[in-house]
Amino acid sequence: MDKFVRNEKMKVASLFCGCGGTDWGMVRGFNFLGKRYKKHPLEIVFANDNDKRAAEIFNANFEIQCDTRSIEDVKSFEIPDHDILTGGFPCQSFSIVAQNPPRLGYKDDKGKLFFEICRVLRAKKPKAFVAENVKGILSANNYRVFPMILEEFEKSGYTVSWCVLNSADFGVPQKRERVFIVGIKKSIGKRFFPPEPTHSKKNDLFLSKWNPLKLVLDPNKKIPKKYYFSRKAHEGLKKSNLAMNKGRAQDIETVCNTVGSHLAKVSLNSTDPVLNVNGIFRRFTPREVARIQSFPDSFKLVESESAQYRALGNAIPPVLMWHVTNNLLELIQD
Repeated sequence: MDKFVRNEKMKVASLFCGCGGTDWGMVRGFNFLGKRYKKHPLEIVFANDNDKRAAEIFNANFEIQCDTRSIEDVKSFEIPDHDILTGGFPCQSFSIVAQNPPRLGYKDDKGKLFFEICRVLRAKKPKAFVAENVKGILSANNYRVFPMILEEFEKSGYTVSWCVLNSADFGVPQKRERVFIVGIKKSIGKRFFPPEPTHSKKNDLFLSKWNPLKLVLDPNKKIPKKYYFSRKAHEGLKKSNLAMNKGRAQDIETVCNTVGSHLAKVSLNSTDPVLNVNGIFRRFTPREVARIQSFPDSFKLVESESAQYRALGNAIPPVLMWHVTNNLLELIQD
């Protein structure tokens, strides 16, 4: 149930939007596993991602068209005024350069993109921002990068807080831990607090139990043969004597392990989750991956299957983003 009512919609600018997991969770009303997630009073006024195939999936699901230029080529004045800025920025290229005092640096162009969020924040001054990243960012460069990222956000004019959230704790049938950094404009005088879990791994008197993987899988008899691994792949697994030490056959009675962006190239010797169907292994279909990420079946999948796997694996689970958004709006609605 929504905790507030507001007539006027606030505006969202979405950077690194991908196929739109963040945006679906923020602005759409949708059903997932028997629960209704009511529409928030928000509208997207700008979206940007330079992955053109992911952008096509976004475009098929939203009224606004995704800008596919590099964010570095987008001038601040080209971005409409907005109340909330979002962005799951790349982090793999951060480094601490050898300077005294040390400062945030980067190894290649991807490392620059974090600063683009700060640039937009300083130029447009939205009420709040939400940034998301992998849990590994906390320990990057011997734990030195993350505090500097927080400092850059603070210097951009925001009261910043962060938390690690596991999507399984919010009804998503997937164990996916991600860092959320949320900033509220200092003049508002409030600090973000993370949403309380709705689900638990163990039986809890006050929480629902984790939603198991089996709830989002299609019947095996309806799965085309192309999703099953070949006999050659099975024989290779036996010869290597790995017995699925790396490739992870999932227990459908509990949540799935994290789905990644390279599921189209998954192998039995990889670390990607697969299914064991009566001794024969198969990979997930794109639609199953979408459900594992908490996209409803009304979310349209276009482009090649490879592009779908990549975009879905990089997405923020919409259900998780819905909860983050709900808490944030309580603080900035006025």
